[in-house]
Amino acid sequence: MLLRRLKFLAWLVALLAIVLGGSYLFAPQWLMQANFKREAMAAHLEAHSVQAGDTRWAYYEGGDGPTIVLLHGFAADKNVWLPVARWLTPHFHLIIPDLPGWGESSRVADASYTIDAQAARLDAFVQALRLPRFVLVGHSVGGAIAAAYASDHPEHVAELALLDSFGLKARSNAFDRAALAGTNPFVYDDRAGFARATALAFNQPLDLPGRFVDVLVKRNQQDHAFIRRSFSELREPSQYLAVQDRLGQLGMPVLGLWCHDDRIVDISALDSLRNGLSAASAISTSVINGCNHMPMLERPEQTAQILTGFALSH
Repeated sequence: MLLRRLKFLAWLVALLAIVLGGSYLFAPQWLMQANFKREAMAAHLEAHSVQAGDTRWAYYEGGDGPTIVLLHGFAADKNVWLPVARWLTPHFHLIIPDLPGWGESSRVADASYTIDAQAARLDAFVQALRLPRFVLVGHSVGGAIAAAYASDHPEHVAELALLDSFGLKARSNAFDRAALAGTNPFVYDDRAGFARATALAFNQPLDLPGRFVDVLVKRNQQDHAFIRRSFSELREPSQYLAVQDRLGQLGMPVLGLWCHDDRIVDISALDSLRNGLSAASAISTSVINGCNHMPMLERPEQTAQILTGFALSH
């Protein structure tokens, strides 16, 4: 009987190895989605969707407590917040959307996806979910969208947290100079291009299985036109100064959180944020060492601790 059970177990393990190996080779996107679902479940998040304005929004929701809305950055999606979410859901009710045009949220051909247009869409999303007053957190371009929304709708935003936010005056760096010259590092066609793009945003090279990188390369290729158009829009002064021009209108408590070694948005932007918040009821700043532009992925627990302290302190 024992031998029979051992044979059955060995057969089961072999079958599982064949299924997983075949999925990795021929359907790696399935394995990636399964891993995101696993992470979402671990963070007590459920996937939902809602029509709001011209967008079918895909979003995660879960947790109990005050509401926090988390906005991702350029060419990213809601999944970047999963490592942080597991630390936040015990204390907060989280809403984590794919911004319009990105991830699983819908995209309207030839529509505008500037920071102002995205902030207007965010208002439709907030109204559709009938959210109570909430803490709004935005990373990179998501930070500029968050600041634009907060300045236009202060009645909805109890606190505003900007993580390595786009839209502020900062010392020019190599990324800025290349972007203004027309170089778009977020468009790539192969694994080498993916490595170059991620090297701009991460302190250490990403250690992803090759077939997973192939999935991301294919997705990027499908989005080339949208990425190029959206990136070109961000080169306009109304976009790359979108937060700077609104600082005096932000009256709620504001947190600025930066990675010390950010090579996309120089840390000097934190001084511009701090010095420009003339109306904010409270100003907090934090710097995380050992990360580049993606604190939620490079230092998730520390990022969650800072956000928790900020959200609960007001």
